[in-house]
Amino acid sequence: MPTPQALPTFSVIPGATVHRMLDGRHDDLLRLVASTYLAHGADRTVNPSSFFLRFPDRPTARIIALPASLMEQPKVDGLKWIASYPDNLDRGLPRASAVLILNDPVTGYPYACLESSIISAVRTAASAALAAQTLAESRTPPRRVGFIGTGLIARYLHEYIAALGWDIAAWGLYDLSPAYSRSFAGHVQEAEPHVPVHIHRSAESVIRSSDLIVFATTATTPHVCDPDWFLHHPLVLHVSLRDLSPETVLNSVNVVDDIEQVLKAGTSVHLAAERTGRTDFLDATLYDALTGSFTAPPDRTVVFSPFGLGVLDLAVGDYVHRRAAEQQELMTVDGFFHDIHRHSRPD
Repeated sequence: MPTPQALPTFSVIPGATVHRMLDGRHDDLLRLVASTYLAHGADRTVNPSSFFLRFPDRPTARIIALPASLMEQPKVDGLKWIASYPDNLDRGLPRASAVLILNDPVTGYPYACLESSIISAVRTAASAALAAQTLAESRTPPRRVGFIGTGLIARYLHEYIAALGWDIAAWGLYDLSPAYSRSFAGHVQEAEPHVPVHIHRSAESVIRSSDLIVFATTATTPHVCDPDWFLHHPLVLHVSLRDLSPETVLNSVNVVDDIEQVLKAGTSVHLAAERTGRTDFLDATLYDALTGSFTAPPDRTVVFSPFGLGVLDLAVGDYVHRRAAEQQELMTVDGFFHDIHRHSRPD
């Protein structure tokens, strides 16, 4: 009979703790996300296709499962389970909610459940900021940054872009909700009182006046359809994935995080591939840019479209768990695993 191992433990890490473990750690997280992309590009991860749970009676709602595995330090398996319910905005609730489960790679036992909306926002923001930093190396550093969509994700995107240390001359904002724009403008102005913030009346206005454009909307179909808006060749962080028309995509240089992942679920690049029957308009992955095999041209519009990799959630979740353990902030659930012996033991 095998020697029994120590009883596995299980911890819960609430959102307030997650926030404390990540707050102000921009440099750490940019390095962590970069190293995770390098591991993914070197086939040192497992990142299957996301699974979308949809509902006939709630067509706008979905819950997405992102299973993943990091095969080198930190070694961890797990699953992000993230719900997107746009009608929550009318209820006064955030659109998205999420949990992240971390599994021990030796035993398979889950050892932690983390509130993951903040982890998802941070890994998204760090990924986009890393892409902006890497793709801008061959271009004039952006000075005018425009946001289309000003919700929670935009707040984290602003934080991570600001942390890159660029000499930002102005922030531009546009949202279908003027109240959201005003609220976000107040947040930006409080964080950087010396940088002007302009609220625009249209997406076209903010696009034409920005060197770096960040899409962080809840759009489900393209609404930016005129490639001429991009004749000044900006760098575009297409975080929300479905804002640009196929024509705009096809008129741009396209960089993605993972080609197989992003060519699905009605993303703008997916629509472009369906329309043309080809994928050669996808010029590179972020791994290619990080390793120097791709350089973004300075005289073309460059669009980064990240589908969002589960391995990034795992890496950030493991970082949170390790910091929380070091600071003795894990909430361990005693007796979570029960009746783990295969047979009853004699007295």
